[in-house]
Amino acid sequence: MNIKSLIDLQAVMFLEMATGYIIRRFGIVKGESKKVLTSLIVYVALPCNIVKAFMISMTPEIIKQGAMMLVASVVIQILLAVAAAYCYNWLPAKKKMVFQYATVASNSGILGNTIAGEVYGALGLLYSALYVIPQRIVMWSAGLSYFTEAPDTKTVIKKIMKHPCIIAVWLGIIIMFLQIQFPLCITTTIQNLGNMTSPLTMMFLGINLAESGFKSLVTKYSCLYSAIRLVIIPAAVMACCYAVQMEKTAAGVAIVLAAMPAASMTAVVASQYDGDVDFAADIVVFSTILSLVVLPVWVMIVAAVFT
Repeated sequence: MNIKSLIDLQAVMFLEMATGYIIRRFGIVKGESKKVLTSLIVYVALPCNIVKAFMISMTPEIIKQGAMMLVASVVIQILLAVAAAYCYNWLPAKKKMVFQYATVASNSGILGNTIAGEVYGALGLLYSALYVIPQRIVMWSAGLSYFTEAPDTKTVIKKIMKHPCIIAVWLGIIIMFLQIQFPLCITTTIQNLGNMTSPLTMMFLGINLAESGFKSLVTKYSCLYSAIRLVIIPAAVMACCYAVQMEKTAAGVAIVLAAMPAASMTAVVASQYDGDVDFAADIVVFSTILSLVVLPVWVMIVAAVFT
């Protein structure tokens, strides 16, 4: 993707977010509409987008890079979990919980899949779908343990296997390996529903921004977190990808997903387990806004470094 196309993509995403902001500020939609949008994204649009990504011809190179992506994601999540456990002891307790969770749980699932698909196409989305599997495991196990006792293994496995995006990954793998060909009406329906992912996601973030406001966004803590999440973590991932000579698209997906802002679930979990809810909402919104500027920079760096 050239620079002009990337800028156009970011402009589109910004306008989609602005649309969500406007319709919430003017009361066209209510706060409860977020639940509807979330359900549409998680249960309809994103799974269709993931399945669509697997509707490609299978090659040994795709299998190899997909396996490397999965291994890379496992290593990244382990390192992030270790860092989260030891690096934030100086923070106030409730802010520490939020920092820890938001370090291991980024917005790779919804926003990340959207960006990967838009920038790197169907192959990028396929790699992205594989990348987020280890993250979901960590955010539902170690992630929750930062706020309370970690859930048992059975509960974690049950949540993972029932998640619609994980189900979509397994269906997609079956479709790709068996090279299943669907009638045009089914393929087109899946594509059209999957194409809703980006606008719905950005409108959801815009609605969040309208509800939280701008006043408390810029603090030393939100700036520190954003620097860690958007700069330090992806820089470390890029160094590792370069060291192992990962293929350009796979490396790009890994780095871009590592540069995702805080997961939207951060505020939800903080609220559920008596964390600092306002701070959690602030870092989600602030890091998301900054990511609109930072992500194109990372895409250009990847294009220059990995040839």
